[in-house]
Amino acid sequence: MAQNVNSYTINDTNIVIKVGDYVRISTDDPKTSTSVAQVESLDVERQMVRIRWYYLPEETKQGRRIFHGIKEVLLSNHYDVRSIHTIQGKCVVYSLENYMNLKPVGVDDYFCRYEYNCVEKCVVNAFVDVDCDCEMPYNPDLFMVQCDRCKRRFHPSCKGMKDKDAMGLTEFLCSEDCSDDDAK
Repeated sequence: MAQNVNSYTINDTNIVIKVGDYVRISTDDPKTSTSVAQVESLDVERQMVRIRWYYLPEETKQGRRIFHGIKEVLLSNHYDVRSIHTIQGKCVVYSLENYMNLKPVGVDDYFCRYEYNCVEKCVVNAFVDVDCDCEMPYNPDLFMVQCDRCKRRFHPSCKGMKDKDAMGLTEFLCSEDCSDDDAK
């Protein structure tokens, strides 16, 4: 009978993988040599790991959109069993809010704000707040300026500014008649 355990040390390293950890998994896909998953269970006796996959936006039916961040992944309902030796190392998947507070963002840092149903081929609960007049969801890779009064964020170009000019502002109001009531 297989013995499920709570941790596994990757061979020739001091990296300990535990149930619940986020990991990088090697793949056979030449376009994506590494994928992100969360460890559901470990079977050291059989050298297997049960994982829940995260998809890259371009791996979904909807594809990568302009508002997807470079390090964005989508939690899927796709579970799999792989050799424990396909684990390349640990990574971290943050909420968008926690990801935005990282200074700096590391190579193994990702964020997730959507879930993807790979059976129905659709994004689940895809509602996300939008701030800017263009109504594009927030992309942490694109510079935005925040109104000091209503706290909404805007792409400088949507307010007729260049990014470099907006970066130098000490105060920004999105409009002359902006009020705290305009905040979402």
